Amino acid sequence: MKKDEIRRHVRNHKSLLTDEDRRRAAEAVFSRLETLTQFLLADNILVYYSLPDELSTLEFIDRWHGRKHFFLPRVNGLDLDILPYERTRLHLGAFRIEEPLGDETADIADIDLIIVPAVAFDPQGNRVGRGRGYYDRLLARAKSVTIGVGYDFQLFDSVETEPHDIPLDIVITETHCHRPRRR
Repeated sequence: MKKDEIRRHVRNHKSLLTDEDRRRAAEAVFSRLETLTQFLLADNILVYYSLPDELSTLEFIDRWHGRKHFFLPRVNGLDLDILPYERTRLHLGAFRIEEPLGDETADIADIDLIIVPAVAFDPQGNRVGRGRGYYDRLLARAKSVTIGVGYDFQLFDSVETEPHDIPLDIVITETHCHRPRRR
């Protein structure tokens, strides 16, 4: 299936979810993530601020804020800056996503773990994003563990990849945790 077909398929499936479906899925995925050694050992975590159609990160952030240092991405031209998360210092930024305010950017080298959203994943760690390449450019510079999170229906047997696509270390859905071998 081509990337555009996957995006359409996933968008249609997401439109059928109830609020309870979304809540249960987020709880299952983040409960699974919280048991991973990579998460338990991480101090500085880059996480996305979820859009309404994405697996919600909000309860996860609230549960661990104070015990872990969270960072959020902020769009800066074609790239993502990394800023510390503070609930009271957010504003609606690019693409109507909540982004952190301020000038205190962090270096990607200081991040221990990156939690990545996507439209779709496969068990090999490949992902289909929204099509602008922000995360691929960020992940190309990262040395930290990368974990993709999503709904079960976002996991495909394989997804189309391009040379600039960066595979993830781990992919977690409600019922699966895939740890592909690094290439």
